[in-house]
Amino acid sequence: MAKYKFILSGGGTGGHIYPAIAIANELKSRFPDAEFLFVGAKDKMEMQKVPQAGYPIKGLWIAGLQRRLTFDNALFPVKLISSLWESRKIIKQFKPNAVIGTGGFASGPLLQMANAMNVPTLIQEQNSYPGITNKLLSKKANVICVAYESLERFFPKEKIVLTGNPVRQDLIDIDSKRAEAISHFNLDPNKKTLLVLGGSLGARRINQLIEKELEKIISLDIQVIWQCGKFYIEDYKKYNSGNVQVMAFIERMDLVYAAADIVVSRAGASSVSELCIVGKPVIFIPSPNVSEDHQTKNAQAIVDKKGAILLKESELDTQFSLVFEALVKDQGKQNQLSENIKQLAMPKATKQIVDEIEKLIQ
Repeated sequence: MAKYKFILSGGGTGGHIYPAIAIANELKSRFPDAEFLFVGAKDKMEMQKVPQAGYPIKGLWIAGLQRRLTFDNALFPVKLISSLWESRKIIKQFKPNAVIGTGGFASGPLLQMANAMNVPTLIQEQNSYPGITNKLLSKKANVICVAYESLERFFPKEKIVLTGNPVRQDLIDIDSKRAEAISHFNLDPNKKTLLVLGGSLGARRINQLIEKELEKIISLDIQVIWQCGKFYIEDYKKYNSGNVQVMAFIERMDLVYAAADIVVSRAGASSVSELCIVGKPVIFIPSPNVSEDHQTKNAQAIVDKKGAILLKESELDTQFSLVFEALVKDQGKQNQLSENIKQLAMPKATKQIVDEIEKLIQ
């Protein structure tokens, strides 16, 4: 049997890198002797994260277009041509059976080139509102795996497969880990736990909110695990106490989800997919600073099915305290949110995406 070769590209944030690694892991378990190569953007976090997961990576000299006129923007055409050229070289040398893109700067030129060279391509779109790169690539891609319904207004309908987003496998059965989680984080088993998540880099506005509301939250007899992000840990570590644990980053996401009773989170696509599987009551605070406001749209898709609460940043000062206290005191509401968000989970996403890749290469 011929040995399969796959190129994967995704990066910029954990939300693009993690799905690419999950897909590679599933491909590897099906085709143990397959060869893998990742392609990323030279100065982004994938250059560390992918080798940590055990895969080789090559970097392209590419960055996104800034919204304002900058020196980087003037260089954009040069970077793009250089990245297309480099992508062509990589594809010619590696001779992949398929190229898989999960979003991020580098996946644009790489998939563009693969399409031009008639290599089968698959796009995995995490958001309910796709970015410009994937809209352009979708015209030539063979398959587009999506996590939300009604994306045919952006993509050719006949290419869309609804799979969901790849999610860490260790989140699938967290209920059995509750006791381990409580001892791992040294929590009081008789108190409710609030988990605060600002995404892999942290979220300034959520951190400001928790700082302002911390006394009130603790007065409701709640303990807090607060992931503030690496840029903010110096500002907020002073709040560590018996009831509050401030962390830059959480390694054991499976355990922290198992311990949590209520979650306050950004609404990046990966976080939303994880929270559906985890099935805890969530208050989403979307980042307004992302392209096409896609975090609000991701969260709204869950709220429309009565699976979460959504607060905009502009509403936090007036609404958060009331909404949070009402949720804490209403166990029925917590259970209902939990049940509804679980209905939206797609735990077999990675397997279904790899099924599609398998069809492509055969």
